[in-house]
Amino acid sequence: MPHGRFISFEGGEACGKSTQIRLLAARLEAMGRTVLVVREPGGTPLGERIRDLLKHDPAGRGMAPETELLLMNASRAELVRRVIRPALESGTCVLSDRFADSTVAYQGAGRGLDRKVVAGVIEAATDGIRPGRTLWLRVPSAVAADRLRARNAAAVEVTDRFEQEQRSFFDRVEQAYEAIGREEPDRFLPVDGTGAPEIVSDRIWKLVEPWVGAAD
Repeated sequence: MPHGRFISFEGGEACGKSTQIRLLAARLEAMGRTVLVVREPGGTPLGERIRDLLKHDPAGRGMAPETELLLMNASRAELVRRVIRPALESGTCVLSDRFADSTVAYQGAGRGLDRKVVAGVIEAATDGIRPGRTLWLRVPSAVAADRLRARNAAAVEVTDRFEQEQRSFFDRVEQAYEAIGREEPDRFLPVDGTGAPEIVSDRIWKLVEPWVGAAD
């Protein structure tokens, strides 16, 4: 049985992660791999409750950055132990819509929390589990803004607290992703997220296929 592969997707709001995860899952399944798609925060019954509190519930508005950090990682700890680790051990390819890099970018750089504190909380939550490859979808801010307006107009989901942040917040998030890319260029792979979904999917596949198909 092949060992599982863990791939995460990162990027700013409305960068196209959900679409690209769906397309990559289809390609992996076509080559005979078992695929599991998860999301953060969320992915378990408890995690989905935490997700609602973090993103949508009015009770979550104005929470302290430290509270946000701990809730994010409470959801992550549950997901790792209940879902991700067992799936990887069974040979499944796990595709995650965000993982620990989001916490470094959003709660660390975005909220201004101490990097060492953030790293310690992440370490406790992940228990050594980390993606082998991370696809960082990059789109111009104007494109992301247009996508957000279209999403909100379609009323797909109630207002997301993170989507309401100021431009300066997202500038700090982007800078954090850039720093991660410099520190871990073999794992954290930037992808041009502009163009038709199929074109972006081809870019991702060129990065992922050699690694997924490699012998264990």
